[in-house]
Amino acid sequence: MKFSESFKGKRVLVTGDTGFKGSWLSYWLHSMGAQVSGYALPPEYEQGPFAGGRMTELIRHVDGDVRDYERFARALSDAAPDVIFHLAAQPLVVESYNTPRETMDTNVMGTVNLLEAVRRFGKPCAVVVITSDKCYENRETARGYVESDPMGGHDVYSASKGCAELVVSAYRRSFFSKSDIRVATARAGNVIGPGDWAANRIVPDCIRSLAAGEPIRVRNPQSVRPWQHVLEPLSGYLLLGAQLQQTPEWADAWNFGPESEAARTVGELVDRVISCWGSGAREFPEIKNAVHEAGLLTLNIDKAEKILGWHPVWNFDQTVSHTVDGYQDILKCTGDPAAIRAMMAREIAAYDKDQRLKTDM
Repeated sequence: MKFSESFKGKRVLVTGDTGFKGSWLSYWLHSMGAQVSGYALPPEYEQGPFAGGRMTELIRHVDGDVRDYERFARALSDAAPDVIFHLAAQPLVVESYNTPRETMDTNVMGTVNLLEAVRRFGKPCAVVVITSDKCYENRETARGYVESDPMGGHDVYSASKGCAELVVSAYRRSFFSKSDIRVATARAGNVIGPGDWAANRIVPDCIRSLAAGEPIRVRNPQSVRPWQHVLEPLSGYLLLGAQLQQTPEWADAWNFGPESEAARTVGELVDRVISCWGSGAREFPEIKNAVHEAGLLTLNIDKAEKILGWHPVWNFDQTVSHTVDGYQDILKCTGDPAAIRAMMAREIAAYDKDQRLKTDM
């Protein structure tokens, strides 16, 4: 991979390392020889990659909340990172309706705390702040959103991610434009992959239902999303973090989404999950007093492809197949951290192989 040697021996801080994407990113960085430190709340799910794979045996982890500025600033100072990946967040749209203040506090002020700690510490570093495709003012048009489109958000979660983008832009222009601290943002599509157990996310809901032999309850079968395997955006974050160490001009906003063929309905995704699992059923219950969720959202990735040289690797069918296979492995090897890590290593190796094959075509 283009970034495979860029992190060897580097000090890297991952906020949100106990989460779904954060645990995969931490493992990948460790496997490339990085000295990884993590800062996050304790893991919520024992079957997740962090707890299930005993990541604390591989990386240095500090339990903490990004809303606690003083604790976080001390952790950052102790880590003295060359590169930071900021993933700590309240990541769920539905949850933002239940906890709007907490969502804003975590996603907006958590980002402020990160940037303020970086500014005051003053060590040159590359910072990649992970936001969301939902940061855009979504008009639900067929055109994929580009990085220069306006920020917005119907729901609190989406608005919080748009605000985080504005915060980063303001800090970058106010404090980092002429410094060796380089800050970029990354916006991914709807990320799926083995080890995500969050409530009110369609793939974890599918896996729980299938494992229990129950029909999958589908809320919004006609909603269209840009589905991508977790390794896809992570490869973009890693490439961006690697290049930021060399190229200050890339301290900007970047979309990392799938090819257009992966923009599928929730119903199509569920059918493909059932097919890969080998059995199962679905139902479409009437949801009373349902909260608003966007019906259509896609990303334009031309900028990342043309400038960074980043490209998606797995198509929709491959994405779902690797996801379901990984979940089945996790369910078989619960309580065996070595087996969890082996599954993660296999997935990364398969992605690396397919990326090389696609590049050589």
